[in-house]
Amino acid sequence: MLRRDLLKLAAGAVIPANKTARVLYFTRSAGFEHSVVRRQGAAPSHSEKVLVELGRRAGFEFECTKDGRVFDGDLSRFDAIAFYTSGDLTAPAKDGSPPMSPAGKRRLLDAIAAGKGFVGIHSATDTFHSKGANPDPYIAMLGGEFAAHGEQQEASLILTSRFPAAATLSMGEGLPFTEEWYASKNFARDLHVILVQETKLMRGAPYQRPDYPCTWARMHGKGRVFYTSLGHREDVWINPFFHAIVLGGFRWTTGKVDYDIKPNVEQTTPEANRLKS
Repeated sequence: MLRRDLLKLAAGAVIPANKTARVLYFTRSAGFEHSVVRRQGAAPSHSEKVLVELGRRAGFEFECTKDGRVFDGDLSRFDAIAFYTSGDLTAPAKDGSPPMSPAGKRRLLDAIAAGKGFVGIHSATDTFHSKGANPDPYIAMLGGEFAAHGEQQEASLILTSRFPAAATLSMGEGLPFTEEWYASKNFARDLHVILVQETKLMRGAPYQRPDYPCTWARMHGKGRVFYTSLGHREDVWINPFFHAIVLGGFRWTTGKVDYDIKPNVEQTTPEANRLKS
């Protein structure tokens, strides 16, 4: 049954949209560079190729870059901005890609607050880490922050929302994946949780804690923000469920679909910010 539902999701995710939305896909890695965003010479990375093809079929045009100077330019030409990034993006990177300026970071956050959509994938939470007790402004916008991860393993996600692209699955159903699972912290109190990380059968110290959000949506000012911790592995990037969830995020953040993202974090993961069992 689950496999059939995933195929339904994939089929629904490729219906052409009436209007093409333009999305900036930013993959600069000032920390660890994941293999799915690593380019070989001038060739696009694995994730860039997947998103461009998904966009072609679903009404999105992706502009892919690692050049942080893009945030000093005209952001109004994008309907949404997507991050698969790591580290302090204003700092140097091993690949020599130009950094984001401090002013560019402010322009990004201001653009989202003014209504531009934002999609964060996997290590987007491992970006602009907080210093001290208060979350970094970027982390406050995103709604959560990477804390640690253990060994890759199969684990289950629990669906807790009828968010676009997830409606054909049963609420509370466990969705098994093998993935590098992020354990996160500093969750915002207004998250609309879509998928919950079920920890009870997981191995490793980072997961010895109550269940916590894996995928969520929230508002940052007038901007729609979506995040999923999925996306470390190449095989996840070709998984129909991942396609459906990510495209659902892009559809919602760009205003192609509407959904009531009433905060539910206190109901779905009431101990999300407790880092030990």
